[in-house]
Amino acid sequence: QVQLVESGGGLVQPGGSLRLSCAASGFAFSSYAMNWHRQAPGKERELVAAITNAGGSTNYADSVKGRFTISRDNAKNTVYLQMNSLKPEDTAVYYCKARVFMFDYWGQGTQVTVSS
Repeated sequence: QVQLVESGGGLVQPGGSLRLSCAASGFAFSSYAMNWHRQAPGKERELVAAITNAGGSTNYADSVKGRFTISRDNAKNTVYLQMNSLKPEDTAVYYCKARVFMFDYWGQGTQVTVSS
């Protein structure tokens, strides 16, 4: 079955960096685009970044452009989110998502807290 497992979250000071990882299994990872989403308390889940199956194209929410970078290693079935210049408003649970055969699969999420 499809499984997505995020890791790398934590507490970081404003201006700091974190790298999130999402390990995928149970499907042909290299054939599918992957997304990172986040959900802050009291807010709707939002798309943060997306990457095509081969990694040749990426897209970002305006709020993270220039600070976050999505990448993938198809040999390791893993997608990453490098987050730099973090701000308190980046505090959220971060989820990776795969759409496989028109069904959305989500990981369990990893908490990112940006606070001094």
